[in-house]
Amino acid sequence: MPAPSDDFVSRVLEVVESIPPGRVMTYGEVAATIGSRAARAVGTVMARYGSEVAWWRVIRSGGHPPLSHEDRALVHYEAESTPLKWMPDGEYRVNLRLARHHP
Repeated sequence: MPAPSDDFVSRVLEVVESIPPGRVMTYGEVAATIGSRAARAVGTVMARYGSEVAWWRVIRSGGHPPLSHEDRALVHYEAESTPLKWMPDGEYRVNLRLARHHP
């Protein structure tokens, strides 16, 4: 996949910065907010530049936190009182019905 343009990167980061504490958006929702369908490109932006913003507020479509960052994200979700759903296997998901941000 080619690298996202600087304009795309800045627009993605601007949307992520606008997500309030305790709320989330999916990768696809971030893409749609900037008029794109490139959810994977949003993921690429978050992987490369996400440490500069509240990366834990961008989640996978099923409510799962960013892959391989579940434990680090949980600390942020608990600090921000983000609504969570606990699964019988001990894993969690963000409760999208309650936590979804609509810019």
